[in-house]
Amino acid sequence: ESDTASEISFQLTRHKKTPSSGSHSSDMASVSSVSGSVLSVYSGDFGSVDAQGTVEFALDYDEKNREFQVHVAQCKDLAVVDEKKGRSDPYVKTYLLPDKARMGKRKTSVKKRTVNPVYNEVLRYKIEKMVLLIQKLNLSVWHNDPLGRNSFLGEIEIDLASWDWSNRKLNWYPLKPRSLSAVNGVDHRGVMSLSIKYVPPGSLGRWPKNPPSGEVHIWVKDVKDLLQLRPSGVDSFVKCYVLPDTSKKSYQKTRVIKRDTNPVFNHTIVYDGFHTEDLKDACVELTVWDHEKLTNHFLGGIRLGLGTGLSYGISVDWMDSTQEEVAFWQEMMLAANEWIEGLLPLRSL
Repeated sequence: ESDTASEISFQLTRHKKTPSSGSHSSDMASVSSVSGSVLSVYSGDFGSVDAQGTVEFALDYDEKNREFQVHVAQCKDLAVVDEKKGRSDPYVKTYLLPDKARMGKRKTSVKKRTVNPVYNEVLRYKIEKMVLLIQKLNLSVWHNDPLGRNSFLGEIEIDLASWDWSNRKLNWYPLKPRSLSAVNGVDHRGVMSLSIKYVPPGSLGRWPKNPPSGEVHIWVKDVKDLLQLRPSGVDSFVKCYVLPDTSKKSYQKTRVIKRDTNPVFNHTIVYDGFHTEDLKDACVELTVWDHEKLTNHFLGGIRLGLGTGLSYGISVDWMDSTQEEVAFWQEMMLAANEWIEGLLPLRSL
């Protein structure tokens, strides 16, 4: 008798006209979603140790093998993490930014009980040179703690567009503290402009009851300042789900806008089967993706709901709306039949 997350089912009306453009032709499909495909790769393992010391490394691009190489030689005078034992167990980690997830991280081995580790290891990325030139290299040093949280020891960030590629020599660089944006979790991925509306059951006419069940309308207008993962720009589209549904028939998406970091979608979606009490337990997830032939790359997303961590009495990790997203959803709940406009930052989810 009790609802479970997998049993909740809404209905989807598909249309691509703006809300002001007249009637909505529709075909019905049961709605659902799986949010597990969106993974966060941003670790929060920061210690309280002040960054100090230097790191020696060299960069090279192997034209023949189309491979970016980071030769990590050694570090000197790193911070001591375990004051009692006077030790650190450091390793070096690299990412290519802005999208950590796309190319992944590379790590050296861990050197135990030393603040002057010697690595002489090469970290490799298979990547086209043109794509590499719009990336930044983030190189950081960490203390490895297999039983607890790793501690941050310092980092350096290099804009590869301005790097002197004729310089293949090993050089020393001072390690810097974690940037303020990284510490605060700021992760700018663009901003989505949208409007939402809730139409309660029967609110548009007495007889016949119109609509027979409640409806949530979502008008995806545009996105500004998307991450650019390759020189030709971004071929983006938006996916929409209503969680906690898990049926694949819920999948709804916009068309692909090519070579534009500021795409205009002007796409509307209507979900019906929404009782007013469902609004506190459901979550509208909108995610933006870069379209490529072999695989699509996640660019950022938002989740509209009350952010309680619970859905129909079940603890779920996707009920994690930010304060801005919660306020936007609450405003819709309080203003039936009215379009609520919003401008929300995309996040890594």
